[in-house]
Amino acid sequence: MIRKERITTIEANGAAPAAAASLYAGEVMHARMKPFVHRFTYRVFSLLVDLDRLAEAGRQSALFSVDRPGIVSFHQKDHCGHEGETLREKADRLLAEAGLAQPASRILLLAYPRILGYVFNPISVYFAYGATGELVALIYAVRNTFGESHTYVALVEDGNLTPAGIRQERTKIFHVSPFIDMAARYHFRVLPPGEVVRLRIHETEADEALLSATFAGTHHKLTTRALARILLRTPLMTWKVIAGIHYEALKLCLKGARFHKSPPPPKPVSFRDEARTLPAGK
Repeated sequence: MIRKERITTIEANGAAPAAAASLYAGEVMHARMKPFVHRFTYRVFSLLVDLDRLAEAGRQSALFSVDRPGIVSFHQKDHCGHEGETLREKADRLLAEAGLAQPASRILLLAYPRILGYVFNPISVYFAYGATGELVALIYAVRNTFGESHTYVALVEDGNLTPAGIRQERTKIFHVSPFIDMAARYHFRVLPPGEVVRLRIHETEADEALLSATFAGTHHKLTTRALARILLRTPLMTWKVIAGIHYEALKLCLKGARFHKSPPPPKPVSFRDEARTLPAGK
């Protein structure tokens, strides 16, 4: 396997895994740059699933199940919004509303699985591929700890695709952290899944660096042996994710971070960059 630190381009990273489901084990890092420095890193792993092959994915390991209880499991209802709609149908609907002319040939979802029945996904990313394997769109599904969510649908447009990966931007319209203002902009930097996957969200405020959040993971086949090994290295991972969010929030409070009241949530989905000018502190 190619060492992940040597992979810097889409070409070197290779194609997305052919399997119905795969694992990406690595680290999440958050670094806040102002008004003070606050940085943390946690070991995590994500699941990459093919939305057309969920039943097949559920047969890959005795430790993994789909739409039923299990030690590690994936449930469509954790991501679907409409009653009776499959996850593939939801993704197709969002992409069509965003203006994608033809349904994607393949859609992969990168997200945390449930572990012992629990999951919280701060962000889940859908990768939509065209008939010749080209990446045609990404969907960034964001959640906060107040039970709210927002989905940014982003077609791959001219200038988005570079040798180093996907480069997309969106104005922040959804309240995530109570310690960060709404007057911010997201810069998505994505190396699509292959030997590795990398997701970086660089958040700016008035064109100044505010926060960098990253996930970098290395591909592993979803087998019972591989999953058991990863579970031993990251036990109760999803439970630790939500505990870590609140632990880091406590540390920010002790450092004197300013608390921003949660504004009314926006509409559930945005299909284009809703750039706007917000007054500071609002």
